Amino acid sequence: MYKLLLRPLFFLFDPEKIHHFTFSLIKVTSKIPGFASIFRSLYVIDNKKLERNLFGLTFKNPVGLAAGFDKNAVLYNELANFGFGFIEIGTVTPKAQAGNPKKRLFRLKDDQGIINRMGFNNEGVETAITQLKKNKGKLIIGGNIGKNTDTKPEDYTKDYLECFNALHPYVDYFVLNVSCPNVGSHAKLNDKDYLEELIGAVKKANHTFENQKPILLKIAPDLNNNQLDEIIELVSTTNLDGVIASNTSTDRSDLKATKEQLENIGNGGLSGKPIKEKSTQVIKYLSEKSKKAFPIIGVGGIHSAQDALEKIAAGADLVQIYTGFIYEGPSLVKKINKAILKS
Repeated sequence: MYKLLLRPLFFLFDPEKIHHFTFSLIKVTSKIPGFASIFRSLYVIDNKKLERNLFGLTFKNPVGLAAGFDKNAVLYNELANFGFGFIEIGTVTPKAQAGNPKKRLFRLKDDQGIINRMGFNNEGVETAITQLKKNKGKLIIGGNIGKNTDTKPEDYTKDYLECFNALHPYVDYFVLNVSCPNVGSHAKLNDKDYLEELIGAVKKANHTFENQKPILLKIAPDLNNNQLDEIIELVSTTNLDGVIASNTSTDRSDLKATKEQLENIGNGGLSGKPIKEKSTQVIKYLSEKSKKAFPIIGVGGIHSAQDALEKIAAGADLVQIYTGFIYEGPSLVKKINKAILKS
């Protein structure tokens, strides 16, 4: 029904406006008596064989929703009814910020992709906490954290620490988002020496809590092998808990979209089918070169159960979807979990 009726209708409208509309739609329908149960009966698979134990956490199944969809943690309780094993909220920054000027979200329909330059638009860490206090404990919640756009380079770490310390009681794991191409002064966040400093500071803060939380690093799909070797070394030297591979891409090669279309859209991070192979190769390289030394969450271009199985075969322990959820609809989660059970 989604691909035949809802998606063609949704795709008639501006992507960002329809995103907010669908949020409201899911929120409202979930409040109607019986609807949450209907959603669960349609999409949730409860099977012990799907459980995954990573970072000291037990995931009900290995299919999660990537960060960027529920930025402000307003819909995770309702989204749990669509069969996800975990949901990552954010990216959350210390202060609320509007993000980049609109229009900033674009569909590449022929490529089944999306280009966004949202710029970490969110309502700030305190708003996220207010929402997370409503957590009904249905599934694992990850906190994806970043810096404010106007933060000076010398204060980047301070921003991450502010989010980390504030969110610590309310999320199950953390993701340091250092690879989004849509925020200012992005270069420093990819510097190995700075990453060592940032991870060290966050891990030190983690030790001040009685219950320490897993910390993961989200990396770009555009890294070359030398840079991936540095990531492997970084994970080893800092004892990071894992890596999310990967974020959106700045590469525009091999797209069906015309040069004119791309010029009209401008800069931004590309997600969806066009980055599927690139993301899978990053997972494969990290997994093989490190000899499976750390867990990997695979994300990027998962539009089918087969795409998810390829990520797992490449070395991903868990997978996340976002653009595939928009193009394929909520049934994608169930299809992936069913395929995992059969594999």
